[in-house]
Amino acid sequence: MWRALRNLVRLCRSAWILSRYGALAPLANIPQAPALAFAARFVLLFRDRRYDRLRPGERLAAALSALGPSFIKFGQSLATRSDLIGEEQAHDLSQLQDRLKPFPVSVAKQTLEEELGRPINEVFSSFDEKPVAAASIAQVHFAVTTDGEEVAVKILRPDIEKRFARDLDLFHWIAELLEEHWPWIRRLKPVEVIDLFAETVVMEMDLRMEAAAASELAENFADDPGFRVPQVNWSRTTARVMTVERVHGTRIDDLETLIEHGQEPTEILRRAATAFFNQVFRDGFFHADMHPGNAFVDAEGRVVPVDFGIMGRLDQKTRYFLADMLTGFITGDYRKVAEVHFRAGYVPAHKSIDAFTQACRSIGEPLLGRPLHEISVARLLAQLFRITEQFEMETQPQLLLLQKTMVVAEGVGRTLNPEVNMWELPRPMIEDWMLEHRGPQARIREATSHAIAIAERLPQMVETADRVMGSLTEGGVKLHPDTVARFAEESAKRRRSFWPVWLALAIAVVALLFG
Repeated sequence: MWRALRNLVRLCRSAWILSRYGALAPLANIPQAPALAFAARFVLLFRDRRYDRLRPGERLAAALSALGPSFIKFGQSLATRSDLIGEEQAHDLSQLQDRLKPFPVSVAKQTLEEELGRPINEVFSSFDEKPVAAASIAQVHFAVTTDGEEVAVKILRPDIEKRFARDLDLFHWIAELLEEHWPWIRRLKPVEVIDLFAETVVMEMDLRMEAAAASELAENFADDPGFRVPQVNWSRTTARVMTVERVHGTRIDDLETLIEHGQEPTEILRRAATAFFNQVFRDGFFHADMHPGNAFVDAEGRVVPVDFGIMGRLDQKTRYFLADMLTGFITGDYRKVAEVHFRAGYVPAHKSIDAFTQACRSIGEPLLGRPLHEISVARLLAQLFRITEQFEMETQPQLLLLQKTMVVAEGVGRTLNPEVNMWELPRPMIEDWMLEHRGPQARIREATSHAIAIAERLPQMVETADRVMGSLTEGGVKLHPDTVARFAEESAKRRRSFWPVWLALAIAVVALLFG
């Protein structure tokens, strides 16, 4: 009860701020929730009409900024949900700036000394008092260690954990109410979306997790000549402080400076695209906040990312789904696109595969024959997500995060060279990966692994069946002698038929070795 009362008061306050900016206007036209639509129309009468000139997404972004850090972060997360709020509003929210007034340097130094357990002058020989960045969760200062290493030090805001915990409880409460009272919204999984957002935020507020993400990404690209991840200084890293190597370089979107320094923009684009492909398909672990302010180019022309608070993961099944789906669109095989959706379980089995094939064709046909630099993979995914409601497709949060990241990546690509499609540059590597993982031999390996799994389980299945028959005949349920004889005969047949499995495996291995 107290939770509901507390959150109701906070909801009213938040709704008032949203209404002042006119951010609740989209709710006034929801036919499935007439009471909510009426309430939205009523509070809009009290809006500040100065914001009427802004687009709905811009008004929402301004309101979320006024509501504070948690709402800013949530707005950035909501920017991935073009299926929920529309592409235009998603684009407007993606521009939401995570910049806040910095907290005092005295608080930053106190946090450092408490976390590292030593006076600051025993840890850093110099510490810049003016932060280089101040965001909703933390701020960053440049420093030099007592070992002479130039570093960037990220420090959490004071009491940020409590503030986010309070707001996350409000978000969960609202999501639970939505699912309880409006069944039509359950398909969008609001509770699961908030859970994912909460998981991301909690990980962001433990800077050891961010440091671990940077370390893992660095390990994945240890031998890559075009992509370098700054090293973590673990001796100066705790849950509330993270210290990493300072990056010297040029922002990846500062085209003029890059050219002045003798860098070739198209080559930089190739390196960035190659690194992104490897992150997504090779490793299944990608930097999910790669906006221009988080990517630099060093003196050797290597792309250097920073800020590893938001990372995405894709399991092997999802990566194979993406590869098969994109191949189907590129080749115009829309039946294949539909089949991989049904096979992955993203579209319910009771839906018409022919109708879904037709919907995929409506998305893919306009792309065929167009110049490569005019084709946007991110836009293709966004259009695919927009047909989710018609076919009862459940939201896939990991794909939404990937789609948002691809939008940003393609924007950077257009800045570096608007005449080149970034996904065409690493084409030889992409083709090699596709051949290795989705080609004929890969299919044989996949079938072989399935056959081995079945073969390993068969003896156990037969033994279990024998035990069940034994228990049925010895006590409890009594079976007719003819039934028992039939069971015994079938069990013997399974044992005799075990050899074709090994024959199939042998054929698969031979094909793999000599095919």
